[in-house]
Amino acid sequence: MSKPCIPEPVVFFLAITGKDQSLWEVALKEVALHLGNVVFSSKVYDFSSFTSYYEKEMGKNLKKALFFFEKLMPPEFLIDLKHICYEIENRFKVNDCRRINIDPGYLNLSKLVLSTFKDFSHRIYLGRSVFAEVTLRFKKGKFEPLEWTYPDYSQPEILEFLQKVRLWYKERLRGAN
Repeated sequence: MSKPCIPEPVVFFLAITGKDQSLWEVALKEVALHLGNVVFSSKVYDFSSFTSYYEKEMGKNLKKALFFFEKLMPPEFLIDLKHICYEIENRFKVNDCRRINIDPGYLNLSKLVLSTFKDFSHRIYLGRSVFAEVTLRFKKGKFEPLEWTYPDYSQPEILEFLQKVRLWYKERLRGAN
């Protein structure tokens, strides 16, 4: 029989997309007030080569990177973090178009989770308009994509980067116990 338990804290990240990386710095500083300093950042990559989904709103030649924060927090903080990121995005809008897209999520030992305000068949409602999806699962010593995983999260470079973050996180958990 299962019993209620408190889950391990998780490591949170932001996936930031846009052209103006000075806006990224503002977002990262604001989120750092809640989650501490950025401890890992992926390479900045050409997001436009994966999708044109944001082009109408944000233009072409969009860049993207992932940023992980030092402070481990309970997974339910994802709801608050999604709303914090939404407010940051709205502050920088011009003519009702976003100049920065911020997708928060978290990583634990078994998965990488993304949040969204959009419902779909593979997403679970968390509360306060926020849904979550498992984007990658950790199986047999590596992260693996699922049928709905966004193509950029399946890049070998990103999977390798996430493996390093997971090792750091695992050591942090050991130190906390």
